[in-house]
Amino acid sequence: MAALTYTKNGTKATTAAKLDKAVFGVMPGSHELLKAAYVAYLANGRTSAANSKTRGDVSGGGRKPWKQKGTGRARFGSSRNPIWRGGGIAFGPNGNENYAHKLRTNAKRQAIRQALSLASAESRLIIIETFECKDGKVAATVKLLNKIGAKGNILLGISVKDDLVIRATRNVSNLKTVQAKYLNVYDIMNADTIVLSQKALQMIHEWLGEVKA
Repeated sequence: MAALTYTKNGTKATTAAKLDKAVFGVMPGSHELLKAAYVAYLANGRTSAANSKTRGDVSGGGRKPWKQKGTGRARFGSSRNPIWRGGGIAFGPNGNENYAHKLRTNAKRQAIRQALSLASAESRLIIIETFECKDGKVAATVKLLNKIGAKGNILLGISVKDDLVIRATRNVSNLKTVQAKYLNVYDIMNADTIVLSQKALQMIHEWLGEVKA
């Protein structure tokens, strides 16, 4: 397997980068695992900020609305009970909810393999010799991306994400930069173009490829 490959200057390379079939040749039979990994990513990033007031948290309601007996009405001890207008909330969120989804490490890695395989099959994958940003200039990054034909939502996978790389990529619209070892199904599936450096590709092969004795 091979992928479209460019030099660090954005010109087409004479030799195409080879892709490991154990990583980029794992087409999903169904999308159940991809969906589980995608949903887990969103769920694990969800915060629990909502906090409703129970009847004990709502101000007022200390006086009994009417006497216990003799009125013909149902007995009530407080006007802040949950079934009254202006009362507390029963069984509402309290800020301690845990929305996390657990997924086994092997399942996560297999889902990433499937996502990368789909990206390769759909010609969304581009390999570059290296990503250089000696001055940390955004203009150089934009020029390179335009030259290699990266369009839409772009995911840039690199081996090292240092301060210069952050400076050179943070103000580029529709571009997300990640270290190769932090790739996830959510970013891969949402990217229209995935750009990987040669070192990042090697890291992915070592991380997700077959373990050789």
